[in-house]
Amino acid sequence: MDRLVGMAVSHRLMGIVNVTPDSFSDGGLFLDPGAAIEHGRTLVTDGAHIVDVGGESTRPGATPVAVEEELRRVLPVVEGLAAAGLSAQISIDTYKAPVARAALAAGASMVNDVSAFRADPEMAAVVAESGADCCLMHMLGEPATMQRPGGPRYTDVVGEVGAFLQERLEFALGEGIARERILLDPGIGFGKTVDHNLELLRRLPELSTLGAPIVIGTSRKGFLGRIIAKAPGRTRPADAAERLAGTVASNVLALERGASVFRVHDVAPVGAALAVAAATLGTGWTARSPGTTPAT
Repeated sequence: MDRLVGMAVSHRLMGIVNVTPDSFSDGGLFLDPGAAIEHGRTLVTDGAHIVDVGGESTRPGATPVAVEEELRRVLPVVEGLAAAGLSAQISIDTYKAPVARAALAAGASMVNDVSAFRADPEMAAVVAESGADCCLMHMLGEPATMQRPGGPRYTDVVGEVGAFLQERLEFALGEGIARERILLDPGIGFGKTVDHNLELLRRLPELSTLGAPIVIGTSRKGFLGRIIAKAPGRTRPADAAERLAGTVASNVLALERGASVFRVHDVAPVGAALAVAAATLGTGWTARSPGTTPAT
């Protein structure tokens, strides 16, 4: 299908398909390709404009996955979603050029790289040569180390994240990727404390001036669990299943502050909340075209 980046789509929902055994909230649920494909179809029915398929968990402390294993997990899913003729763009969530190249050949048209083209020197060329869209994310450190005790530290988290994203944007442009193909993600929860995450959300308008759509990924993340638990005085963070209200709240506030792409597990309720918020703000919510529910 036509790629959506650069089109007159004000706001988009990116639905998450984790083809992993160890993702923090749904690890193991969609390891079977058939289950993952069906989940992707459901996300589109629920309103997703983008389906983001990932075969390696990037939760704090996650263990890296070999290229061969990642390909084994994601390729059947990308191929199945492409064959289903979905009304949504297929994204591959990877920082490895061989995985991105294979997924793009199989039907994906976006690369969501949590390393912002730093992990694999060939990734920028793969994206540029394919004409794919890309999402470049800020992460301090790497998943295995980014949330260790004693860190992370910033002097000004918004200023530093903004400078990083600006540099990565300029790098991507220099590698031949069109500006309208680039999205930027401040990396909520990736090498940030609760306070860092809240400061990024609070000052999101500062990032919205960078010249590319801002992606926000707060869905079911641990900082929400800690905030939710604190209100009634609970000692243990709310688990992932209890974080929907926090996910909705954070995405609504991000919309008001300039974010335009929302990466979520729970597409239907978040989409409904964002539609009401957009109507209230007078910005409108762009739904998918009529008749785009996947065939059964």
